[in-house]
Amino acid sequence: MNHKQRYRRLRLLISRLNKERKTQAKKIDILCNDLIAAHRDFIKKFDTLSFKAGFYESIVGITSLNNLFDTVCEFIEDEIPNVSSALFLRKAQGFELHISQSHQPITLKKQRLEDCFTAELVDSICKSNKSCTLDDMFAMGLQANPTMLSKISVRTIPLGKLASPLGFLLLYRSSEKKLTPDKLKNISAITPGLSREIEFCQELCRSAG
Repeated sequence: MNHKQRYRRLRLLISRLNKERKTQAKKIDILCNDLIAAHRDFIKKFDTLSFKAGFYESIVGITSLNNLFDTVCEFIEDEIPNVSSALFLRKAQGFELHISQSHQPITLKKQRLEDCFTAELVDSICKSNKSCTLDDMFAMGLQANPTMLSKISVRTIPLGKLASPLGFLLLYRSSEKKLTPDKLKNISAITPGLSREIEFCQELCRSAG
């Protein structure tokens, strides 16, 4: 084998080694990214579980809807700073509104946002059984100044089951800090337990009456 042939074989070998090295590097990058993503997902799930455990521990022994909602508000405000919240519950006629003692409602030209909700709108939101945006609520009949509402970010979170909706949580804050699904993830995670506790408090109230 002459010098040129040896040189050609050496170049071919080096080329193959470089390709294999690049392939291995890509595989390692993919594996590392997968591990990082899995670790991030684990942290998020652990955070949600921790939030749920803390909430369920805090509502043990509560028998009043007002006390229950005050506790809910504390957790919501810890999770989402500068948010205002209200609880709408369906009734045979109309609805029941609960506002926490520390509630600082955003006003729309001397009118609270909660005052814009009619029985028909509350019923439509409940029946939708989904997290509603302002656009959803306008489509359902919300009557309010769109220009004023553009200054706030609003979402609802359903309570109860698909076949028997109990009501919903109304959350809102300045549009500069938009409420996103990621921000609402932990709040949505406690709604099954919150719904059961609401039903329990309602049953106690009926029994006492």
